[in-house]
Amino acid sequence: MKAAVYEGPRTVTVKDVPDAKIEHPCDILVKITATNICGSDLHMYEGRTSFEPGRTMGHENMGQVVEVGSAVRKVKVGQYVVLPFNIACGFCKQCERGLTNYCLTMQPVPSWAGAAYGFADMGPYQGGQAELLRVPYGDFNALRLGEDAEERQTDYVMLSDIFPTGYHATEMANVKPGDQTIVYGAGPVGLMAAYSAVLKGAGRVWVADFHSDRLSLAEKIGAIPIDTREQVPAEVVKEATLGLGADNGCECVGYQAHDPDGHEDASLTINGLVDTVRFTGEIGVVGVFVPEDPKGAEVQNELEAQGKVPLDFGWLWFKGQKVGTGQSPVKRYNRRLRDLIAGGKAKPSFVVSHELPLDQAPTGYEHFDRRDNGWTKVVLHPDGAG
Repeated sequence: MKAAVYEGPRTVTVKDVPDAKIEHPCDILVKITATNICGSDLHMYEGRTSFEPGRTMGHENMGQVVEVGSAVRKVKVGQYVVLPFNIACGFCKQCERGLTNYCLTMQPVPSWAGAAYGFADMGPYQGGQAELLRVPYGDFNALRLGEDAEERQTDYVMLSDIFPTGYHATEMANVKPGDQTIVYGAGPVGLMAAYSAVLKGAGRVWVADFHSDRLSLAEKIGAIPIDTREQVPAEVVKEATLGLGADNGCECVGYQAHDPDGHEDASLTINGLVDTVRFTGEIGVVGVFVPEDPKGAEVQNELEAQGKVPLDFGWLWFKGQKVGTGQSPVKRYNRRLRDLIAGGKAKPSFVVSHELPLDQAPTGYEHFDRRDNGWTKVVLHPDGAG
C-alpha cells in the first residue's frame, strides 16, 4: 500500500509499505478516505521529536471498514467510521474513567500513558496517511457515521482530533454562555477552540495570532481577531472588560510558540494567558508541550530542551487561576460533536484550505509547515477522491 513516510527532518515521501492487516481478533481494517495534516505532525516533521524515520505519519483519520476481526461485534464492513487519534483499550483504569487519552494498555512503556497513530512516544502504531489503517479495539475506538459520511468527509474527519481538542480546551477553561474568552493561536486547533466557544454561547471570543488568513477565518465564525503584530492581547482584552480581563482562555500553540519575528519562546502564550485572564479565571492548555526537545537548546535555551518552561507562577498563584492541561480524550466529545455536524449545527470544515491526493503529501507538508498564506488545513485523500 502507499503511505506518507517520515524520512528525516522536513522530509516525507510517499512510498510502498507493507499492507496494514488484522493482527488481533478485536482489530478492524479501514480504507482511509480522508486524513489530515495536523500541527502536531509538524513537530515530528521538523525533527523536534523522537519520531523514527520509516514510520507512517497521520493521526487524524476516517474511512470505510473493509475487514473486521473475529471478536468484533458492533462495527460492520462497509461502514464509514472516524477514528479518535487516541488508541485506547476501553477497559484499563484510565479508560474506565473516560480518560482514553491516557490509556495504560496501549502505551508500551509501563510508567507512561496514552497511545496514538503515527505519533512520537505514543506507541509503535503506524499512522493513517496511507491507503489502509489497522485500528485496535475497533468496536471501542471507531465512531460510526451516518449516510452523509462520504459527502461530508471534510467535516467528519475533524472529529478525529482538532474539533474535540478545541472543544476540550474550552471544557478545561470552563467556557459558559455569556463568557468573555481569549484563544491564543489561530491555527486549526485554535480556530476549533474559538468555534467551540461560539457554539457554547460565549459572549465575546478573541483570537490572538499574527497570520492574517487565519485571523480572517476567526472573524468569519464570529470571533474578534487580535493581530499580535500590532496589538498586545492583554491590553485589548482588559480595555474591553473594565481592566478585569477575560473570564477564561485557551492555549492552542504549544512549545514552539514564537513572536511575529520568528523568535521562539515556549512561555509566550501561557504567560500571555496568565496576564490576559482575570483573577480566579480558568485556562485550558491543549497546545503540545513535551518533556524533552533536543533542538530546544539551539532555538530557545537549555531549560526548554528539558521541557522546563519559565512560567509566571507568581501571577498565576496571586490571581487564583486554574489551569487544565493535556491531550483531548476524544471519545468524551466526538459523539456529541458528530451529532452537531449531522444536525447542521456545526461545520468544522471551514478551516479546510486544500484537499490533495496522498501522493501530494510532501507538498502539503512543505506549505503547511511554512504557514504559507492560505494553507490553513490540508486534507489528504488516499483513495484519490476529493
